[in-house]
Amino acid sequence: MPPRIAYQRLIYLGLMGPVLLSTACQPIASEDASNALDKINFDLNELDDNGLYGPPDGLRSLDYEFCIPEGEVYAQAVKAIDPSLNFYPHSRGRIGCTDGQVLAIGNTHQPNAQDILLELANLDYIERIEPVVWE
Repeated sequence: MPPRIAYQRLIYLGLMGPVLLSTACQPIASEDASNALDKINFDLNELDDNGLYGPPDGLRSLDYEFCIPEGEVYAQAVKAIDPSLNFYPHSRGRIGCTDGQVLAIGNTHQPNAQDILLELANLDYIERIEPVVWE
C-alpha cells in the first residue's frame, strides 16, 4: 500500500481570500499509533533526558537504524523529525534494507529522543527501528 501524502491546497475563505492550508508535501503518520513501541527494538525507558543510557560514570548515546522508501520526500520527512539522521543509499545495513529502500541511521544524543523515535515509528513506511551494532 503506498503512503498517504499530504498535499497543499488553496481554499477561498470569503473576505480572507485564498489561504494555503498545508505547509509541506510529505508522507504523513499512521492514524494507528498503537504499534509504534513494537517497532522500536530497544528499551526507550533506559534513555535519560539527553538521550543517553548506562551508568552515571559511563553514559553513552545509542545509534539506531531503519529503512525508508527511496525518494526525497521520504528523506525530507524523516529528517524533519530527526535532524541526527544520515542516509546510506548504497548500504543495506544490518537491518537489511531492500531494493527501493534507503538506510537511515540516527542517534539518541539529542533532546526529546524518545519522542523523536516514537514519531518515526508512527510512520507507516517504517517497519522497525533497530540499534546499530558497530564493529
